[in-house]
Amino acid sequence: MTASRQRTTVPNQASPASPMSSPAAAPAGRPAGEGRLPEERRHMLRRRFLTLLTIVLLIGIPAGYLVISADQSRDSGIDKERESSPVGLQDNRPSQMKRRVFEVPIPSGAWNVAYYETSNWKTSRLYVQFTTTAGGLDAYLADSGGSRAALKSGEVSVSGRDADIVGWNFVPSHRWAGATVAHEPPRPTRDITVDLTDPAFPRVYVVSTTSP
Repeated sequence: MTASRQRTTVPNQASPASPMSSPAAAPAGRPAGEGRLPEERRHMLRRRFLTLLTIVLLIGIPAGYLVISADQSRDSGIDKERESSPVGLQDNRPSQMKRRVFEVPIPSGAWNVAYYETSNWKTSRLYVQFTTTAGGLDAYLADSGGSRAALKSGEVSVSGRDADIVGWNFVPSHRWAGATVAHEPPRPTRDITVDLTDPAFPRVYVVSTTSP
């Protein structure tokens, strides 16, 4: 007797989909990728930021150095002005080189000669005073490019600021005459004031200013 083998057929069952094997569906009404900038737009914004940063660095840093340098130069100029003549008027003749640079001749035989020099980053000044004779005054004015006719009676051409620096006191009771001899830079401009109270022995006050 032949035993019949019974075949049991198990139907194929579909296995449930694994969450890792299938992409998650996008929420309804919201396209995939929303909320993230496109790659090209991110690159464009990054490039613009880098360009702006470069411009700021190229302009800002040199400008800062210029401001600092200007402050240092100004402070250095003030210190130089203070150091150039720390003792005020000196009872002596300025050197020949100073007289030549500032165009301040001193007549031969002049006495009570004194000078003072200041210098900073913008201007240099030479203050000179001396007493001379009537002929010496004429010689000085001629060498300075002027004459007695250029002197204005009653005028004090030296400014109050300059007078205060060296302690000059132009009292109203004296007989004053003044003139300004101006030149184009770099030649100096000179303010000349003469005390003619005693015409035989005039007293001369000069401020020569030059801008390098």
